[in-house]
Amino acid sequence: MTNHQLLSLYRTMQIIRQTEEELARCHQKGLVLGACHTYVGEEAIASAVCAHLTKDDVVFSTHRGHGHALAKGAHPRELMAELFGRETGLSRGRGGSMHLFSPEIGMMGTSGIVGPCILQACGGGYTFKLMKLPHVAVAFFGDGASNNGAFHEGLNMASIWKLPVLFVCENNQFATEVPNAYAAGNPSVGSRGAAYGIPGIELDGNDALEGWATSHTALAKTLRNGRNVARSLECEVESGEWRVGRSPLQNSSTKLIAKSK
Repeated sequence: MTNHQLLSLYRTMQIIRQTEEELARCHQKGLVLGACHTYVGEEAIASAVCAHLTKDDVVFSTHRGHGHALAKGAHPRELMAELFGRETGLSRGRGGSMHLFSPEIGMMGTSGIVGPCILQACGGGYTFKLMKLPHVAVAFFGDGASNNGAFHEGLNMASIWKLPVLFVCENNQFATEVPNAYAAGNPSVGSRGAAYGIPGIELDGNDALEGWATSHTALAKTLRNGRNVARSLECEVESGEWRVGRSPLQNSSTKLIAKSK
């Protein structure tokens, strides 16, 4: 990595952290209505992956998608405006936290539903393949979504159709207060892709440099020949880290989690 790339990665992480902390303060004051799932503690993942994307590559996100939008190029002012319900927001103030949409930068939306981003990314990859465009679709999702039917359908679809899709599982070990080790027969999400012929890579989601290097390799393999021809190798990245704070902010259910966690 060059010094410029290092500084850019650090800057993106700082933008996400500071924006999220301010949103959390505003939410606690009642200025931001509804659920507000922050990305605090996971900044390294989106920052590392999106550092390699162009505005023509597309990202499909989750209910915890502020960080994905910011890493993809959304301006913090527009994101804040959206959560405050203003027309200057990403979705003209009508979507809020879980409906952030900015197609001009390739941010194809956050979602309050668990799992659809996986299938939507397959749709994006299929479009690129049909139109012979050298772009990639990225699906960010949590470990909770890996037990959803959409996960298995999406990986199978991407495999049989040879789609340029990168599946990124942000494994923070808990789906609300349910431990992933309890909810999944195979808690290693990265190994599940092998059943569909998709290589899986497991890495430390708190290590920005490892994430940057691994994402670079995964995306290069997804498109094989760089930005020239979309090819058939899909990679799944499992990021093991602990989410910081409650989920969502107004939910005090984390008192059910052991203090040692």
